[in-house]
Amino acid sequence: MLNHASLSENTHKQQLFPMTVVTRFAPSPTGYLHIGGARTALYNYLYAKHMGGKYLLRIEDTDRARSTEGAIAAIFDGLSWLGLGWDGEPVFQFARADKHRAAAERLLSEGKAYYCYASPEELTAMREEQKAKGLPIKYNGLWRDRNAKDAPAGVKPVIRLRAPQDGETMLHDLVQGPVTVANSQLDDMILLRSDGTPTYMLAVVVDDIDMGITHVIRGDDHLNNAFRQYQLILALGHEAPQYGHIPLIHGADGAKLSKRHGALGVDAYRDMGFLPETLRNYLLRLGWGHGDDEIISDEQAIAWFDIADVGRAPARLDFDKLANLNAHYIRTADDARLMNLLRPLVESTGPVDAGGLKRLERGLAGLKPRAKTLKELAESGAFYLHPRPLPLDDKAKTTLADGGKATLQAMIPALEALTDWTQGSLDAWTKAYAEQTGQKLGKIMPPLRAGACGSMNSPSITEVMAVLGKDETLARLKDAVG
Repeated sequence: MLNHASLSENTHKQQLFPMTVVTRFAPSPTGYLHIGGARTALYNYLYAKHMGGKYLLRIEDTDRARSTEGAIAAIFDGLSWLGLGWDGEPVFQFARADKHRAAAERLLSEGKAYYCYASPEELTAMREEQKAKGLPIKYNGLWRDRNAKDAPAGVKPVIRLRAPQDGETMLHDLVQGPVTVANSQLDDMILLRSDGTPTYMLAVVVDDIDMGITHVIRGDDHLNNAFRQYQLILALGHEAPQYGHIPLIHGADGAKLSKRHGALGVDAYRDMGFLPETLRNYLLRLGWGHGDDEIISDEQAIAWFDIADVGRAPARLDFDKLANLNAHYIRTADDARLMNLLRPLVESTGPVDAGGLKRLERGLAGLKPRAKTLKELAESGAFYLHPRPLPLDDKAKTTLADGGKATLQAMIPALEALTDWTQGSLDAWTKAYAEQTGQKLGKIMPPLRAGACGSMNSPSITEVMAVLGKDETLARLKDAVG
């Protein structure tokens, strides 16, 4: 059972490591880069940059049955898209197996580890006995003090750490505060399996040592592992890193995050039309804050972020907040950059000519305030791209059939005579035309919108007409009246 004590102040920021801070993101390539992993990477990145240090990447690919090249590529792609480029070359854990084995064998030679010949049947009996007595399920040290000459013939042993049995292990966690566990609750963990393969716990510790990791920032589901890893680091004769275990992300309903909540890969958020700066800003605020600031630039994030300021309570993923934040970044994004992002989306539905792309870019100013995702932006601007004759949706057809065609036929000659084709001029013309013909604007604007856009949902129709230009607008209106 873990005991949590409160910190009166954050005293451990650089206390143990006045040298260069080195953090690491260490995903297992068994699937996509999920949203929780992306936040962990972001926190490691920001803390390293805030402290003027290094942020490294380690691929923990020791599970050969589940690790795939596709998953590794997805991790690289996701981190790159998010703008979380790492320092130096990535480290692949499996390739370092010899170093992991050497560390275990050194501990064995120093008497800090031992061979364990317990059979599967003995381990099962051990667990059943402990379960029957209501005791914690753990290895009971069966071979801790036995002589190897007592080993059964033909049994390949594992190597276990000779962990301390008395006292307690305390971690000054940067997020959780001081956390203590009684050593009696921990057992002698396996370092090398009977086939000679290193365990995850050994590999992580040896790699952290060799990579010079000073701060381990990861999800609090690893907190229990930290005590064992801490003991192993000390046994290997090294100073332990600072730990910061961040709460996991939950769904909006407070339940453990699942696919129905949005526990998706980073690539899925990209495909849904979210911008990378949106994800960075949103994930930053999931558990950390800077007063009432909601919109935080990358420069501000690096300047302000401290892992010690991350809260202990689980954060909740809220798609509405994410979408609203994305709307802000779409509104403020550079139009040329947006077009580079939109082009694959619009071209996926069919060929698009250069004229249509230019119209869409000119029309972005009026479209951006109406969209929360790139997909919405592409869909709302599709009418700029359509070749003539423009397809009409049902509402546009109804508008034109209900007297709209006659209204357009009467307006087209007057529009053809208009020489100044700007939005301001078109605004003035529509008001003057309505007054001259004794009509309300609500009578003449819908047919214009239906004919020029093929839909009743668009930015200001005079803005659209100015973006389309005189020739394209008149051609569309003439198509509409047939």
